[in-house]
Amino acid sequence: MFILGAAAWPFVYLTLLRFLRSLRGVEDIGSLLAFRLLALGFLVFLGILLLSNVIGALSSFFLARDLPAIRTAPVDGLSLYLARLTETMVSSSWMVMLLLVPVLTAYASAFEAGPAFLPIAAGAVLPLLVVPAAAGSAITLLLVRVFPARRSRDILLVIGLGSAAMLVLVLRTLRPERLVDPESYRSLVGFLAALRGPSSPWLPSQWAADIVAAGLERSVDPLTWLLLWSTAAGMTTLGAMLHGRLFARCFTRAQEGEEHRVRHSLGWLRFESVLAGLQVRRRELVLKDVRTFFRDTTQWSQLIIIAVLVVVYVYNMRALPLSAGTTTISRYLTTLVLYLNLALTGFVVAAIAGRFVFPAFSLEGRTLWLLRSSPVPATEILSSKFWTGAVPLTTLALLLTILTNIVLGVPAPLFLLSVASVVCLSAAFTAQALAWGVFFPVFESENAAQIPTSIGGLLFMLGALGSLGTVIAGQAWALRGYLVSGLPGRPTRAILPSELIVAFGITLGVTLVTGIVAMRSAEARIDSKL
Repeated sequence: MFILGAAAWPFVYLTLLRFLRSLRGVEDIGSLLAFRLLALGFLVFLGILLLSNVIGALSSFFLARDLPAIRTAPVDGLSLYLARLTETMVSSSWMVMLLLVPVLTAYASAFEAGPAFLPIAAGAVLPLLVVPAAAGSAITLLLVRVFPARRSRDILLVIGLGSAAMLVLVLRTLRPERLVDPESYRSLVGFLAALRGPSSPWLPSQWAADIVAAGLERSVDPLTWLLLWSTAAGMTTLGAMLHGRLFARCFTRAQEGEEHRVRHSLGWLRFESVLAGLQVRRRELVLKDVRTFFRDTTQWSQLIIIAVLVVVYVYNMRALPLSAGTTTISRYLTTLVLYLNLALTGFVVAAIAGRFVFPAFSLEGRTLWLLRSSPVPATEILSSKFWTGAVPLTTLALLLTILTNIVLGVPAPLFLLSVASVVCLSAAFTAQALAWGVFFPVFESENAAQIPTSIGGLLFMLGALGSLGTVIAGQAWALRGYLVSGLPGRPTRAILPSELIVAFGITLGVTLVTGIVAMRSAEARIDSKL
């Protein structure tokens, strides 16, 4: 897993580097298209970070277990605000920062920017992370002023409705499907105008992209730097002012009593009936893990982000003109996009496993001694957590894969291969997340959202991306004959059964080895150290 983790960043870097160099080879619009893609990526990151920080601030500022003790300590309000703002920003942005490292490195290599580009990129990314953190914390403060923090369902309902409305508005405003149909423009001027569409000169994401683009071309625009940094400072100052005026009252409202009644809802009773066939010990372990998840608002509230990302993902696939009857894109590009859908789905599943499965062992906390002092072997402890994570992950992966494959019109052989692949990857990612969580537990964490930001969470994501890259490379090698068929000078042909068998064999081999090794290592770790 360490080897696969070490290969994750180079894989992303080399893939993007080759793509950017191909773009630069296109005369007139190559570099412009690369910069537009960077601006669009920063815009997507800005929206994701804003939503993530709104939900993360709810737990950092109001629901963390150490807040009552901090409030009684001689700590001034500004120091508390800056500390919690930094905590919220890091816990909500670490995955974006992890992805930006190979992305910006690839841009620097493709444009031969040199070592001076490093401080420029850091200076553009840092305020881009501060702005959504300060804005999200301020929005959460205002929501808690209206709704008590313990009534988090009301707050999250408002967040979910607002996110859905914002999502629809942004998607219809951007119309990203225009960028994949350049033949619909009658002139180069029209196409270049469309490339400027997915951005706005009033957004911090565009300012950050302009700073990075200027750094790649070895130029500096002081006005853009001033706009970006002054906006970050202004948002932080505004958040501190709101915190100083409203936090004490909002914190008091957040301390209302919690309900401890056990609610036997119809859905819960049906869930228990589904597990009735399991052994009593295994069934109770699974029920305990499910209860632990839904009792923690900081855990299940993240499902809103997942729902929004799924909608964005499926919508973007639907907007691409890649159906069988499309004449605007070659068969080669169509087949390539359909195949790379597996990579996107795998990345989403790995990210969700890192957020929900990796902290599962750490959330046992002080109660772990009860399990270890009882006659429950480590195998059963890990088995219950594995199935509790693998079943929803596999369901989500199948939902994404089936919906996008139907939308894209994937041929039946590739449809079956992608479905089987995501099932194998979901199981492997669950096992890897559990293993890294056992090797790097964070029992003392006051917030479950902070656990994936530890060194173990970073290593898991690198290992998962390495596993995903190995599977993709293996399938691309096995299907290379089909993928290049239809190109000039090559006849069009169907997928051979032997190619499918080899592709699936590679996938099954990689996922089985990584998954089994991870589970066995975790069991040995528990037996020897705990």
